[in-house]
Amino acid sequence: MTQEENLLARFPKQRPELPEAYRKIYVEHYRRNRQGASTASSLAIKMEAWMHRKVAADVSGTGLECTTLEIGAGNLNHLEYEPLSKSYDVVEPFQELYEGSPYRARVANVYRDLEEIAGREFDRIISIATFEHLCDLPSVVARCGLLLAPGGTLRVAIPSEGTLLWTLGWKLTTGVEFRLRHGLSYAVLMRHEHVNTAAEIAGVLRIFFEKVRRQTFGINHLLSFYQFFECSAPDVERCRSYFLTR
Repeated sequence: MTQEENLLARFPKQRPELPEAYRKIYVEHYRRNRQGASTASSLAIKMEAWMHRKVAADVSGTGLECTTLEIGAGNLNHLEYEPLSKSYDVVEPFQELYEGSPYRARVANVYRDLEEIAGREFDRIISIATFEHLCDLPSVVARCGLLLAPGGTLRVAIPSEGTLLWTLGWKLTTGVEFRLRHGLSYAVLMRHEHVNTAAEIAGVLRIFFEKVRRQTFGINHLLSFYQFFECSAPDVERCRSYFLTR
C-alpha cells in the first residue's frame, strides 16, 4: 500500500462520542467560545484573525469580483475580513449559528452539505478552522476540486492540530479555563472535535491538488499555532475517480 493509499484508508473516520457530562454543556460552551465570552476564548479569537486575514488576502483591497464558497461558515464571522463580492455562498448545516448574524444579508445561498451544490463553479472555495473537524475529509477536498472554476483556488486555514505548540497552547489556556468552569478535561472535547491532524489535512490536500503552498503562524509547520494552505490546479480526474472507487 502506498503512502497516499494508507492515508486515504483512514477515512471516513468515526467521531468519538461525548460522555453525558459533556453533552449537557456542549452548546453553551460552543456559543461562549465563538462569542469570545471568556478570557481564553477572547484571546483565541484575536489569534485566529491570522487565519482569516490569510484566507482573505487574495481579494482584500484588490477590487476583484469573485464567486466564493465558504465551507463551515459558522456564525459568518469571516465576512468581517471579506470585501463585498458578486456572489458569496456558504456551507453550514447549523442554521442557529448564522441566522442572527449581522452578515446574513451578504450571503446569497446557504447549503447544508457540499453534495447539494450542482451546476455551479466558484473562483474561490475557502474554509477557516473546519477541515480538522471533517470525518470524511477526502470527499470534501475532492468535491472542492470539482467545484472550482478554471484557475480557481482552495484556501484553507487550520489550527496546527497534532503539534507540540498548538497542544501546549490550548492546554495552558482554554484547557485550564474549561476545567475550572466545568470540572472536566478539555482533552475529551478536543478528541471529539478535532478528528484530523494538520499533517493529515496537508497530505489529503496534496493528493487532490497539484499545487499546494503552505504558510504558518509560528516557526514552521511543526512548531506553529495555525497553518494556511493555498491550493490550485486540482487533479480533476483523480477527484472524479475517488468517488467511483469508494
